[in-house]
Amino acid sequence: MYGDNAAMDFGGGGFMPSQPSGFATGGGDPSVKKSGAPSSGLFPLTVKQMSRAIQSSTDDNLIVDGQSMSNVTMVGMLLGKEERATDISFMLDDGTGRVEVKRWIESPDAPEALQLHSIQHGQYVRIHGHLRTFQNKRTVVAFAVKPITDFNEITFHFLDCIFAHTYNTKSQGAARPDGPASPPTFNHTNYSNPVSNPYATPAAPANSNGMSECQRRVQAVFEEPSVKESEQGLHVDEIARRITGFSKKQVRDAVEFLVNEGYVYSTVDDEHFKSTNTY
Repeated sequence: MYGDNAAMDFGGGGFMPSQPSGFATGGGDPSVKKSGAPSSGLFPLTVKQMSRAIQSSTDDNLIVDGQSMSNVTMVGMLLGKEERATDISFMLDDGTGRVEVKRWIESPDAPEALQLHSIQHGQYVRIHGHLRTFQNKRTVVAFAVKPITDFNEITFHFLDCIFAHTYNTKSQGAARPDGPASPPTFNHTNYSNPVSNPYATPAAPANSNGMSECQRRVQAVFEEPSVKESEQGLHVDEIARRITGFSKKQVRDAVEFLVNEGYVYSTVDDEHFKSTNTY
């Protein structure tokens, strides 16, 4: 379907069928980069794509298939977990390669720390995070790590990666009268009826079953069109001003819950957040 060059960056490790040859995911000449600012959406990516990405000459972002990006979603096996007082690190192996992932925590008793503590060596996880390069070493700083409970999600992730690669590389060769092509970002929908996908981002708070009233109202603010269009998202204090009946601490706790569940992520600093739902 995708030709002979379709799968080296997506295959291996039993995840996808291997092919005799692969493509380079650097996107060719970095001059094909479509915009000066990276998209704030979540890009589906494999480890091999990340390792072959081109370092931007203007900022700290990486360029994959002509797209400048910093926020990605990846799927793989958690290996070699190390737990410390301020962070938890591990290797993510997706069958195309391995990358070091670090998750900063407030304390060993924080909800995100307890959740990561419960994930066992060799378990499959999905991560949302920021790409980082330090001393020529590429890592991911995660803002959400979730165990995978439906293995269809692994296949779906690699299909996401193939689709994004195909979309971006084909759009580079075609002139677009309406300006540069915007890369697709993805909602992670349910894969089967018996097991729901824990990463699905609802389009409306009505689908947010199990949330408290404060959490639902905070999520509703993040889903407002003006907030979703903002590159930097919204400051926590601004969210607290927009909703009434809850303390600032309750609002912060609600934001932390949404981050841990993969509904929102931090942008320019630890006080600004944006919805992962780009639709």
